[in-house]
Parts: sequence; C-alpha cells; structure tokens
Amino acid sequence: MTTDRIGVRKTYKLFIGGAFPRSESGRSYPVRSASGEFLANAALASRKDVRDAVRAARAAVPKWSAATPYNRGQILYRIAEMLEGRRAQFVDEVALSEGGSDAARTVDAAVDRWVWYAGWADKIAQVYGGANPVAGPYFNVSTPEPCGVVGIVSPQASSLLGLVSVVAPAIVSGTTAVVLASEDRPLPAITLAEVLATSDLPGGVVNLLTGRVAETAPWLAAHMDVNALDLTGVTDAGLATELERAAAENLKRVLRPVQPDWFAEPAIDRMTALLETKTVWHPKGV
Repeated sequence: MTTDRIGVRKTYKLFIGGAFPRSESGRSYPVRSASGEFLANAALASRKDVRDAVRAARAAVPKWSAATPYNRGQILYRIAEMLEGRRAQFVDEVALSEGGSDAARTVDAAVDRWVWYAGWADKIAQVYGGANPVAGPYFNVSTPEPCGVVGIVSPQASSLLGLVSVVAPAIVSGTTAVVLASEDRPLPAITLAEVLATSDLPGGVVNLLTGRVAETAPWLAAHMDVNALDLTGVTDAGLATELERAAAENLKRVLRPVQPDWFAEPAIDRMTALLETKTVWHPKGV
C-alpha cells in the first residue's frame, strides 16, 4: 500500500454579511508565505462583491449604531478573548505571512489592541462630546455619532496588528466596515473573519474581501453608499490620488495613507476621525 496522497489546495472564501460566500467571479489566486511557499488559495473579489459587502454593511448600521456602548464594548472584548483562544494559529499564520521572529509579539499586541479599543466604547462620548457654553437660556450639548459605512484598505505589510488597528477603532463607535485585506498576506485576516463570524458581532458589521487592491478599491471609493474611506494600506501614490478623487464625488471623509509603527501606543484619533458631531439645543426651565 502507498501512503502518497495528492494535497488538497484549500480555497478560502470572502466574508460578507456574516457569511462566507465565494467570489461572484469564481476567481481565486495563490497565497504564498514570506519565503515563497504555497499556502492556499484566496478568493479574488470583484466589483459585485464590493457592492454586496457595502449593501451588507449598510443594512447592519441601524442595529449596530443603536447598540449601547456597553454592549459594543463587551462584543469587542469577546472578540479579543476568541482571538487569544486561537493564538497558536495566528502566530503560525503571521510567521508564515510576514516572516521574522515577532509573530508572537504581533499576536499579543493585536489582542491587547482589541481590548484597548473595547474599553473606549463607553468613554469616547464623554471625551469627544460635552456641554457647550452659550449666550441664552438654553442647554447646548454635542454628542458623537457614527458616520455610517467606512471602506478600509488594510495595511499591506502588517497583516494582523495593522488590520486590527484600523478595524477596531472604526466599529467600536457604531460604524460598519468593508475591509480590503492585505493583498499578499491575507491568511491572518481570513482567520480573523472566522473569529468575527463565531463571536457576538452582528453580521455585516465587518465585511472582509481578499484580492487585488487596485482592482477593488476604486469601486469602494466611488460607491455612493460609503461615507468614509480609510486609505492606510494604499502604497501606490497614484492609486491613492485616484481614490481620493473618487471619494470626493459624495464628499466622503478620507484618512490618507500612512506608514505608522503599529507597535506604538494607539490613540483616539482613529475613532474620532469616523465620528459625526450632533449638537442639540434645549430651553432651560424657568
């Protein structure tokens, strides 16, 4: 008897609306490790997949934005717990995807990053909002509200920590997201999607697409039902300019491409950049 077997090449799917559909185009592409070893196939998202993801994100906005800050914080805490429960798998995937010896440190930092943002869920309104002094017998109060749907191009080199650092601040305040994963290093993002699907996060709050950024990002930037665009992971200056121009069609707010140190201490600016401010006037009693 022979024990030789033909290896089965796993093909990962997209994550849209809490489900894992195949790409509408039926296409996939090979995912390789930092050393060039074949790992799996990932779905190659199309324009239709982007539209489906935006539709799912928009449908999730009412429920997610209406959830109490305490509830959203607890859900993010649960995501961190589940991510830590699969720590060994994430360490392996980050090591394969990014190479180097910092995989364990990266995963631990990603877990801590989820926890850090979860703690801000019921505090950001106190810091970013407040009562305003006015000349007249009125109360004047400003409160932050989520902007709606944000399209995110996740960092290309930091496939897990960078991804968490752009997704967590977007959703903690009630915004929903369509995320384009790292093009060449999508495996940690795919596994994170499995964590999100089995957590308490409502379907559609995070939608994750794999594939060619240059192919899908323009459709996301031009989509009229997307309210904001985070271009952190765009590495091509010409593409970034094209996306900003497309985003201007419906006055999307745009976070421009950056190359930060993802291990540095986080700040609240990624949360506040995706918040609207609502101001309410109310007459004082006599």
